Amino acid sequence: MRGCWILNESLSITIVVLWLGVNLYLFIDTFLWYEEEESFHYTRAMLGSTLAWARASALCLNFNCMLILLPVSRNLISFMRGASTCCKGPWRRQLDKNLKFHKLVAYGIAVNATIHIVAHLFNLERYHLSQSEDAEGLLAALSKLGNTPNESYLNPVRTFHTNTTTELLSTIAGITGLVLSLALVLIMTSSTEFIRQFSYELFWYTHHLFTIFFISLAVHGAGQIIRGQTPESLLLHNITFCRDRYAEWRATALCPVPQFSGKEPSAWKWVLGPVVLYACERIIRFWRSQQEVVITKVVSHPSAVLELHMKKRGFKMAPGQYILIQCPSISPLEWHPFTLTSAPQEDFFSVHIRVAGDWTGALFKAFGAEGQALKESHSLPRLAVDGPFGAALTDVFHYPVSVCIAAGIGVTPFASLLKSIWYKCCESQSQPRLSKVYFYWICRDARAFEWFADLLLSLETRMSEQGRAHFLSYHIFLTGWDENQAIHIALHWDENTDVITGLKQKTFYGRPNWNNEFKQIAYHHPSSSIGVFFCGPKALSKTLQRMCCLYSSADPRGVHFFYNKESF
Repeated sequence: MRGCWILNESLSITIVVLWLGVNLYLFIDTFLWYEEEESFHYTRAMLGSTLAWARASALCLNFNCMLILLPVSRNLISFMRGASTCCKGPWRRQLDKNLKFHKLVAYGIAVNATIHIVAHLFNLERYHLSQSEDAEGLLAALSKLGNTPNESYLNPVRTFHTNTTTELLSTIAGITGLVLSLALVLIMTSSTEFIRQFSYELFWYTHHLFTIFFISLAVHGAGQIIRGQTPESLLLHNITFCRDRYAEWRATALCPVPQFSGKEPSAWKWVLGPVVLYACERIIRFWRSQQEVVITKVVSHPSAVLELHMKKRGFKMAPGQYILIQCPSISPLEWHPFTLTSAPQEDFFSVHIRVAGDWTGALFKAFGAEGQALKESHSLPRLAVDGPFGAALTDVFHYPVSVCIAAGIGVTPFASLLKSIWYKCCESQSQPRLSKVYFYWICRDARAFEWFADLLLSLETRMSEQGRAHFLSYHIFLTGWDENQAIHIALHWDENTDVITGLKQKTFYGRPNWNNEFKQIAYHHPSSSIGVFFCGPKALSKTLQRMCCLYSSADPRGVHFFYNKESF
């Protein structure tokens, strides 16, 4: 087992190391090129090493801007996941970490943008100082180039008395650089966990500043502030011979005045492909949004949870996947992700939406869920659905024993899975490899059990009727309660069903002792391969990883736990 767990982890590390390696290679290679390239000899004389710092970070910035849109191209990810010939086994699981890679690339953009900005601030100051009266020698000669006809300038700051900030903001490079910086700051700051939880709408809208960011990036280099000697000038003006004879440049044919030009902008070449690909992604999303979605059932659960049953032509799903929902009457632009809670075998697909912000609150009101009676079907708001996306939890069926662990809202993808398990194991003609499922749910708020308990009660009843009550063993842990709840629980403890969930299996109070739980599972399945599937916070994920390693046998014939962290 340990080898398998380490393999999954090492693949993630391999991707990060590969990304870092390419960034370092591009940065070092470009840095050394600008430090040694003959055509930028005079530019280096004026700017020093900050020339190389600015250009190397610019190339890495282009590289990361090329990558940033690929992880959020959901249809591309879905295509790659389905193409078994190009993406097999553990590598396919890396596609589930697309948002982590998206964030990693964003950090790369932020770091390189910071280096680029700081380097150019130094460059601007050196350009400015080169025009001062104190400047002398080669520096002064280079700064005066362009003052007479038939000469091209090297220093974009033409006089020492010029306000460099005003001068910069009058250029294409300066204006687009400011726009790029502001857009990047807004996108990065609004992407923090706090902002996303406080106002998802703010995160969503500011993130779409990426359109302005990419347009500005494409034209940023057109300013051509950084200039180098032209190839024709290099043939006539031998730098080794002429650099110390700057006083004779206009007087002798052996050392003609060097001519300079800026490099053509290249950022657009890096980002054109991903931008076109992402544009196709949005076109597909628009096309899907126009397809009719029929709402067949609306259920208002306690604790402000709205259950929607829908149908859409050609819709196919797998357990654990999610969809994007848009409600044009609330916002014609916003799309919000929700995990599917129905099983693939059902003739509808469903989501459970809990009020947790402005948009979900507005949706709750639009369906009349806050009142005594829900709206009639003809008066329900129109919904658009895109998807499904994400990884399927089908690996659960690849083990004879599976352990499913959910914490808090992480229970949502397991709703679809448990239903699918029921259909495959209790109603299907062919018997799957899976023979036992352990389900654990750790939750802080007792009210969160209300909608999910109905599903568990239904499964519990149907499995008992089929004589398969032993197939699913579930354990629910409540980690938060007040004094009144404690009294109520104590008074009804002897009843046949649990006072909170209504299930035969009683709720546990407090947190699970994972040592005991894994020890018991290992004892009851001494020679089995056991899949452990978790959806929840990182801290608990690390604990479960450790338990999987601890209770896996060193003997190949013994029990082995295979850990799988699901991303939703």
